[in-house]
Amino acid sequence: MKNRLASIAVAAGIAAAISPTFADNAANVSPAERAKIEGVVHQYLLKNPQVIVEVIQILQKKQADQAQQTVQETKKVAASFAKALFHVDNDPMAGNPNGKVTVVEFFDYQCPHCVDMAPVIDSIIKANPDVRVVFKEFPIRGPMSEAAARAALAANMQGKYLVFSHAILNANKPLTDEFILETAKNAGLDVDKLKKDMNSKAVKDQLEANIKLAKDLKLIGTPAIFVGKSSASGKDPINYIPGQADPAQLQGVINQAKQ
Repeated sequence: MKNRLASIAVAAGIAAAISPTFADNAANVSPAERAKIEGVVHQYLLKNPQVIVEVIQILQKKQADQAQQTVQETKKVAASFAKALFHVDNDPMAGNPNGKVTVVEFFDYQCPHCVDMAPVIDSIIKANPDVRVVFKEFPIRGPMSEAAARAALAANMQGKYLVFSHAILNANKPLTDEFILETAKNAGLDVDKLKKDMNSKAVKDQLEANIKLAKDLKLIGTPAIFVGKSSASGKDPINYIPGQADPAQLQGVINQAKQ
């Protein structure tokens, strides 16, 4: 075992030495020397392929540990952002506006796990008349995600957020500008007003606030779900679910918040 770990360390060290960042900063390494090192590493890995697997496993564990640490940090700071999570006036909502428990979902329309969460959220609303749901548009998958998010917030100004948002999530089609506007029209929205509101300062500010909040919370992806008492202040616990949740898992966290 000791020799295996040593082999891993050697391979990892040599690999680091020939990485672009290291090589570019190593003033004393000539192209010929670099080629020689690459050759040595290549031959070593051909003779010891198990090292590659072991190094990958070590890297995966390190990444998993870092992700878990981030999750724990988010749980610790969530309570201090209760107002920004639960009580922003312009945030789209569903369920009971006066519900005792609030579920907050950060999501992106091009995130497949967010698409899968849509029926879960619907089932939770139906099963819990005392729950309110707040939707945080968090477009992290490129320009079309941002366009859809801006359109959804603009639709919220016309009181048609849910019908528009559900139509986009359930369409199972690639997002395009044309599709977004067509969906808005089919949802009964005033498309001219929608296009104007999409580029308004209010929508821009709301998206920027969501992104800033996500950064403050150290979110690492979508969906990201927070659950707590609607009256939560800086001292009340707020649960955090990183990623997709099934109905039983989400209901369990809601039940905890009801206690």
